[in-house]
Amino acid sequence: MELAAARVAAYAFVHGEAGFAQVTTIDAGGFPVNRTMTAFLEPDWSVSLVQRAGHRRLAQWRRDPRTLVAWVGPPAPGASNERPHVFDLGLLPPRMVAVRGTASVMPAEWTVAVYRREVARQRASGFDRAPVRTDDEVAAELAGVRIEPVRVRLEGFGVGAESHLWTVRRTTT
Repeated sequence: MELAAARVAAYAFVHGEAGFAQVTTIDAGGFPVNRTMTAFLEPDWSVSLVQRAGHRRLAQWRRDPRTLVAWVGPPAPGASNERPHVFDLGLLPPRMVAVRGTASVMPAEWTVAVYRREVARQRASGFDRAPVRTDDEVAAELAGVRIEPVRVRLEGFGVGAESHLWTVRRTTT
C-alpha cells in the first residue's frame, strides 16, 4: 500500500476504531512510564491531550518532553502474515499508529478549545457520561498538552508485514 493510502487508513482507524491510546513518558529515573489515555490525533499528526491537572506525567513532560503515543487495535480486514520475519505465532499482526514527539504544556485557552471541541464531538455521538465543565473549571482542573510529531510509524496498514515510517518536518514561518 502506498504511504498516502496508509496514512488515510491509519487516521480513520484512530478516529473510528482504536479508542484509547498508550502514552509513554520518561520518569525522573530515566525509565519509560506507560499509561492508557484519551488522545486526539490531529490532521497534521500532532496529538492533543486534555487531562486532570494533578497528574505526575505533567512534571515528567516538563523534565523530559520526549513522548510516544500509540494506538493499537485488531488486524485490518484482509490482513495476512504469510512470511513472519522471525517467529510464527499463528496470529495476524495488529494495527498500530505510533507518534513519537515532543510534549508542550499548553495555555488554558488552548485547553478549553480542545476540551470544548472533543466534548461536542463525543456528545454528538451519544457519549454523554463524562461531566461537562465550564471554561473556568477546565482552566482550573485540567491541563492541555500538545505532542509535536517527530516520527510516525504505521503497522498493519499495508501488505503482510509492511510498515510505513516517516519523519515529520515542520516549516518555520
